[in-house]
Amino acid sequence: MHRKRAGRQGGAQERKATLIVISGGQAGQMFPLTGPEVLIGRAGKCDIILEDNGVSRTHARLLRVASGKYRIEDLQSTNGTYCNTRRIDAHVLREGDKLHIGSITLKFSYQDNIEEQFQKELYESATRDGLTGIYNRRFFDDHFRGEFSYAQRQRCPISLVLIDVDYFKRINDAHGHEAGDHVLRGLAKTIFGVIRREDIFCRYGGEEFVIILKGVDGEEALVNATRLRRLVEKTEFTFGGKLLPVRISIGIATLNNVNFRDHKEMFQAADRYLYLAKSKGRNRVESALTREKTGSGTA
Repeated sequence: MHRKRAGRQGGAQERKATLIVISGGQAGQMFPLTGPEVLIGRAGKCDIILEDNGVSRTHARLLRVASGKYRIEDLQSTNGTYCNTRRIDAHVLREGDKLHIGSITLKFSYQDNIEEQFQKELYESATRDGLTGIYNRRFFDDHFRGEFSYAQRQRCPISLVLIDVDYFKRINDAHGHEAGDHVLRGLAKTIFGVIRREDIFCRYGGEEFVIILKGVDGEEALVNATRLRRLVEKTEFTFGGKLLPVRISIGIATLNNVNFRDHKEMFQAADRYLYLAKSKGRNRVESALTREKTGSGTA
């Protein structure tokens, strides 16, 4: 008796409708399409937020018209929605179609689990800092605006913590750039070991780091940042058998409903408090609360 031949190992994998950013500031980011309606634009309420000045606040929407099929509709955007270089009002998307929204190009594709994982790994490698392994500035720029808009809509707190290594140039000048790199890697590891899973920790550039604390108010952010400063102060960083004194200054900004108009204003506030911490002697934390509570800015 002959047995029936088995099908392909594991069976056919389901292919999911997906938009992949292939050019522009968010290149590599992938958006699986799951709901019956997907809103695209710059506004925080959008399901797909595209950070580009050429994108309207509510630019276009995707409607599921059949199993796995989507139609894109322009929402009277300022600069129009283009599919394969042709301006459209509405269009049923096919495999490989390229959408041009502002200066961003997205490709419509059906991805199976293997392809989806591969695409995620590509994006992950593009948004990780090569030295420290944490997220880089590109990832921060891609996510902070969306996190700010969500917190503003939901009227829940969000805090931004800016960290700068004090006298970092002295470390490089006295011990060499390898020592400086060693300090940055060790600092990133130290901080990453104590933050929450949901926090977003990025190397912003040079010796500057940033943490997005979701759902954290000003009081809690100040307590956490002060603990972090003290932890770094007590941690021994050694290179080539020499102890390297590492200290950090921290500036904090917290969204309280409407105290900031947008994410840029909030970042600027955190940057001002970081500058204040530096100007007051370094190795300290500054925020709106430190000034209100102590009058001297001492954390």
